[in-house]
Amino acid sequence: MLDWEPWLGFGLSIVVALIIALAAIVVVAVVARGIAARNPAAGALIRGIRHPFRVLVVIVALWIATVVVRIPEVDWRQGLWHLMLIATIAAGAWFVNALLSFAFERVIGRYDIDVADNRLARRVRTQLTIVRRLLYVLVWVIAVASILLTFDGVRAVGASLLASAGLASIVAGLAAQSTLANIFAGVQLAFTDAIRVDDVVIVEGEWGKIEEITLTYVVVHIWDDRRLVLPSTYFTTTPFENWTRRSSELLGAIEFDLDWRVSPGEMRRHLDDVLGRTELWDGRASVLQVTDAVNGYVRIRILVTAVDAPTLYDLRCFVREEMVEWFLARDVAALPVTRVQMVEEPMRADREHRANETGHLFSGSPEAEERAHQMTGAVTLPSAEQSGHGTDAPEGAVYVDGERVER
Repeated sequence: MLDWEPWLGFGLSIVVALIIALAAIVVVAVVARGIAARNPAAGALIRGIRHPFRVLVVIVALWIATVVVRIPEVDWRQGLWHLMLIATIAAGAWFVNALLSFAFERVIGRYDIDVADNRLARRVRTQLTIVRRLLYVLVWVIAVASILLTFDGVRAVGASLLASAGLASIVAGLAAQSTLANIFAGVQLAFTDAIRVDDVVIVEGEWGKIEEITLTYVVVHIWDDRRLVLPSTYFTTTPFENWTRRSSELLGAIEFDLDWRVSPGEMRRHLDDVLGRTELWDGRASVLQVTDAVNGYVRIRILVTAVDAPTLYDLRCFVREEMVEWFLARDVAALPVTRVQMVEEPMRADREHRANETGHLFSGSPEAEERAHQMTGAVTLPSAEQSGHGTDAPEGAVYVDGERVER
């Protein structure tokens, strides 16, 4: 007959453990709210660790209840304890990561990137982000290793695994070569200061900002709100442009191809007026130069400066628009035009002479010269027999078609 008394005691212990855990959670929550009301940082910590703390308290309470109350002739008791141990390790890793997340958020929050000179802040943010991810991975690796060591089979083969660790590391390294390369590249990027979060870069012909740097890839926020995801090794093996490597201040150019009647002096005075009416210009440099004057055009180049890349782009567009409006309103002659001059080439006298010679019958071409030679050269007289008049033909007589012609 089944003895229900141990089972009732086991169930009662579970209920008591849950009640104690719930009471502990309520007491801690009340105390935490009181602290959070006076300290906003404590409130942020409480919100971050609230869920893992509650799960950990409940698991520990249930584990203690299963250990205190003994049920005779129960085979699954060890399995339940093992399950509670695994759950406690997992909940503990979650709780530790929540604490790490709060600590890093507090430190990162001290470095504001929404300021004019934010190079140091961006560098610290990038490095702390990489370190936080590394610590997250380390905590979970330790947790998984601890869970595996709770199994007797894993502990038994531990010695053989340690003996073959060299071969296993080689095989794992070859299998995960690209992944490991990206991880090392991510750490290298974070601590060599090659790129930072919020850096303005040109990659794959696209302009954008570094939005996120992870252990294996980098996310670039393109100017049209697309995201370009690149492996970390891209930034260690491929040349790219970093517009904010040392500072965010930039110099930009605006070019015009204008007519020769343009007045650079008037344009220079108007440029000063345009830059004086906008806050986009930082006042560091303002240059207007004639850089070329060939092929019917005069090339004007304007150089202006701004505090960062987006502001510089807006400033260039603003200056270009103001100059176009000024050309249309004040200096239409400066607008580029295409000139075509029709010129009739005069006939030279010698060309006319050659044209006249070419029109003659016996001159002007090789065929005409040959004809002239044939018509003016010596004529061979036929013999008497050939002419058909016998041998008594007078010497020097000329016959044409058998008829004698007097000379």
